[in-house]
Amino acid sequence: MKICIVNHPNTSNYTPLDNLILVLLSIFPNIHCIYGEKEFNHHKLNVNITHHTINISKCYTFHHRIFNYINLQLKISKRILTLRNQINACIFFIGGDTLLLPILFSKILNKEVILLLAGSSIKTHQESQDTLVIGLKLLREPCLTLAERIIVYSPQLIRDYHLTPYRHKILIAGEHFLDFTTFTVTTPYPDRPPLIGYIGRLSREKGVQNFAQALPAILSNHQNLRVLIGGDGQLKESITASLDKENITARVDLPGWISHDDLPKYLNQLRLLILPSYTEGLPNIMLEAMACRTPVLATPVGAIPDVIQDGVTGFIMENNTPECIARNVMRALNHPDLEGIAERGRRYVEREFTFEKAVERWKQILDEVKK
Repeated sequence: MKICIVNHPNTSNYTPLDNLILVLLSIFPNIHCIYGEKEFNHHKLNVNITHHTINISKCYTFHHRIFNYINLQLKISKRILTLRNQINACIFFIGGDTLLLPILFSKILNKEVILLLAGSSIKTHQESQDTLVIGLKLLREPCLTLAERIIVYSPQLIRDYHLTPYRHKILIAGEHFLDFTTFTVTTPYPDRPPLIGYIGRLSREKGVQNFAQALPAILSNHQNLRVLIGGDGQLKESITASLDKENITARVDLPGWISHDDLPKYLNQLRLLILPSYTEGLPNIMLEAMACRTPVLATPVGAIPDVIQDGVTGFIMENNTPECIARNVMRALNHPDLEGIAERGRRYVEREFTFEKAVERWKQILDEVKK
């Protein structure tokens, strides 16, 4: 197979794309990548990637956003046309489930179309209350219909992403693996300060505003506890305002965006990582925290319940209301075997998320695709 990865330009998280590229390069000597300028700058030193860069401008008005999205799809389709003699399969990755024109064009050129759903574009836009979500819904169904194969991280996502009509062409796999020399334990759990936190995008679908609203109840019950909210995004100002209003700003650290290189240092300071998301695929930050022996409290969305067994490898909360978050943070911090849960979580990811296992899964997937 001659592979081209199509990734929506200017995605905010490099890790999933990095992992997919490394896994596929262990199987194929060279791959093509169609992505944005930021992704190109991140990967440009990799000589085994043939880069195809798509530039898009930011638009804020409704009509300009529609025009920009159509223009983006035309640009990607044009790139696929230029590659028609060099590839025979396109993997549409992050944001790929609404790229109807490139998918249709790939089919016309007789290329294998594989949709790898790192998440649900529709759910993300719904939770962000994006006005374009109705149009995206109209694009998504024909994309799912045209794809030869749809890959998701967990069988649970078939229901969550409303994929039951396409069950016959769904495969289960992920690109997730960890570098256990980087994500490892550098601070023993008993030596960590009384610090809990959230690390990720500060956007509505991540539920981080709910976490901020839960903090007054949490901090009133733990007088020596501090909180970390790491990341950047559209909710930064409203989160800061809510902390000021509750007079708890002095007990909450807001370091802004945290680089991937700095993540292990932060994770090794936490006693509990909270992921109150409305929607997820399989969050890398959860796996990275577990590798650092940091217990995770998360909502049961996406593939999270495949990894976290409540009270065994982490903690699951029923929903992400502020009241539920506060109650479950107390439950986790007061658990008599918290250190044991952290250790079992670490052992689980060390066993299940190695590079070798990720490559093995993808070899099996590609064998299925070629049948």
